[in-house]
Amino acid sequence: MSPMGSFVFSVISQFKNDSLNLKDIVFLLPHKPLVMKNIIALFISVLILSSCGSQEKLNRETALKILKENQGNSKVSTYSIFITDPTYAKRMIDAGLEDDGLLKVKRTQKLIEVGEPLIIFTEKSLPYLINQTEEDKADRIQRVKIADEVIDQVTGIQMLEGGNRAVVEYNVSFKNISPFSKLYKENLNNNEARKVDFILYDDGWRTKIAPYYSN
Repeated sequence: MSPMGSFVFSVISQFKNDSLNLKDIVFLLPHKPLVMKNIIALFISVLILSSCGSQEKLNRETALKILKENQGNSKVSTYSIFITDPTYAKRMIDAGLEDDGLLKVKRTQKLIEVGEPLIIFTEKSLPYLINQTEEDKADRIQRVKIADEVIDQVTGIQMLEGGNRAVVEYNVSFKNISPFSKLYKENLNNNEARKVDFILYDDGWRTKIAPYYSN
């Protein structure tokens, strides 16, 4: 490496470690106008490229921060129950939710009652019922709380070709598990893997879509 290259490398290393400021750089530069001009230009170019590279690179700490900002401290995991569907009515019985006093299931229905709810929720279930949207009401759906989903940690980042896209893997845990968790297939006492796509925009990294389950 040339003397000039060695000098620039040394200065950049110290600058990155916050052990050198611009006044120090001017003091250390050789007192030859042309040399000083070339070194300053080279130094600024390398520093800008280094700074841009570090800002664009997605690390685990940044990914975790963005995920938590998007979700907040926790996210409510829910289960949708089609209250007029006989299949769901049987599912409630099989899960023991009627025995738990959370709901009642109509075993028979007159012809005139077709389309009316087969699943009626009791007062005991009220703390776990999610407010219905207009779309929920039209589709005869009642969503119930399963648990609070909390992001624990980012476990891996796969940078894709081009460097402006990434797949982030992370773990979630479940808190405040509700009695309706019997409807959930997975063991909520275990952490669960998630994946989400990240895209680099002009103002930084953002998640592309809502997180999806890992295979």
